[in-house]
Amino acid sequence: MDGELTREERERLAFMLAEQKKRHDQRKFFRMFPDEDTEQLDGSIIHAREKYQRHLEFFAKGTTYRERCFMAANRVGKTVSGSFETTCHLTGLYPHWWEGRTFDHPIRAWAAGKTNETSRDIVQTELLGAVQSAAKGRNKGFTGTGMIPGQRIGSVTWKQGVQDFADTVKIKHASGGWSTLGMKSFQQGRGSFEGTAQHLIWLDEECPIEVYGECLIRTATTKGVIILTFTPLEGLTETVLQFMPQEMRPE
Repeated sequence: MDGELTREERERLAFMLAEQKKRHDQRKFFRMFPDEDTEQLDGSIIHAREKYQRHLEFFAKGTTYRERCFMAANRVGKTVSGSFETTCHLTGLYPHWWEGRTFDHPIRAWAAGKTNETSRDIVQTELLGAVQSAAKGRNKGFTGTGMIPGQRIGSVTWKQGVQDFADTVKIKHASGGWSTLGMKSFQQGRGSFEGTAQHLIWLDEECPIEVYGECLIRTATTKGVIILTFTPLEGLTETVLQFMPQEMRPE
């Protein structure tokens, strides 16, 4: 019939549509905190950033405070905020509205959660997307559907003993160099947070106070940034008290 596509044309169209979706999925970062409400390909809405004043305040305070904590209820975007700022610093791709801390060079950063599994399933996935198995001509890596744009993800080394949990990932910086993202967990203990100086450490979920102390040391010489994002499920712990005003602390 006239107007029907040939098999070759159908295959070419399917490839083009798949490639369009892949590129869309790998550019989540550029769709976050838009100027106005924006409808996505799946019909969902990403709301204008003016509706996220607390999140914007959290970012902006980076110019004043080296240590920041986004302590709030569940499902309000704490992890999204942490992954967004981490991506800004790793890539150097700061949006036009950004008023927070900036780095004009590649950085060294750590991102960590409570256990190896939650760090892998939540923090790692939020930043890098799902793990992509090795295939012919391609090493094991990531889909790039997390906050870090897929085309910015470089080589990956993997931890021993924890399936599909990255150790370090190279991230292309806007300056042309490569930032280094290290994945960790509080489960690994204070000792795993010893070592090299870091420019940025993102701790998703509440960490033990001894781990937080090590993070302070690791960022001291770089005048680096520590950001925490968590819900205080364990009450007035030492870590929580670090970020409470003096007048609100119990006697």
